Amino acid sequence: MSKYEPLWKAIGGRTEDCFTLTYAEIEQILGFPIDHAFLTFKKELPAYGYEVGKISMKAQTVAFKRCV
Repeated sequence: MSKYEPLWKAIGGRTEDCFTLTYAEIEQILGFPIDHAFLTFKKELPAYGYEVGKISMKAQTVAFKRCV
């Protein structure tokens, strides 16, 4: 089980075509802050129907969009 699985399950349960979460919202779901490992683990997300879009370090947000 991936350490990011709780986040992927939460995202997979959503109905929007695209949405943005802040780092703080992601941390609240996971129980720990995201780090550079997130870039490696993001390839797991399409199995839940979404993919990672833009990651903004300045705004501290991550955009997600539904896979087509």
